[in-house]
Amino acid sequence: MYKLLKLLILFFCFVFALNVQAQSDSTQKPLTYIQVYYSLTNTAGTLGGKSNLSVEVGKQWNVFSLGVDVGKTTLERIHGRDTSFYFEIRPNLNIFQQGKFTNTLTVGIGYIVAAPNNFLTELTSGIEYSATDRLHLNINFGQFYYSGRYTASSATFFGVSASYYFLPYKNRSSFFRPK
Repeated sequence: MYKLLKLLILFFCFVFALNVQAQSDSTQKPLTYIQVYYSLTNTAGTLGGKSNLSVEVGKQWNVFSLGVDVGKTTLERIHGRDTSFYFEIRPNLNIFQQGKFTNTLTVGIGYIVAAPNNFLTELTSGIEYSATDRLHLNINFGQFYYSGRYTASSATFFGVSASYYFLPYKNRSSFFRPK
């Protein structure tokens, strides 16, 4: 329980640091968002064992966003010590936008609490749909990489998420902006 408390304090300190950075950036007003994410991996096991659930809080600057993600690598009941809780830092870049659709690229780096393969990295691509100025729906696919001191593994995943922006957001592409 003490470790979980330390992780939550670290999480809120990081969100506060994002807010301080946003206030110091005078060229672009950042937007705060919250995202709920569900994915399925191609690992062996039950549907609950393949399921991942997380919540991300972050800031969006123009085409770049940075969030802190906390979640579980499996929704299956774990007997004994829970090794499924993780936190991750997730930078995201909006690559291409066409109308209400945006192609996104996300990389992530994180830590899985008490797991033997506790180092987590992620590479994700996705399609985001702007349902409204505040609500965005995403379909993502990619790879999770887990490594520890003696072993490593990876899992391919497919996921869906919903993001809510606390202020209205207009999509912007970093490379291509059709007229």
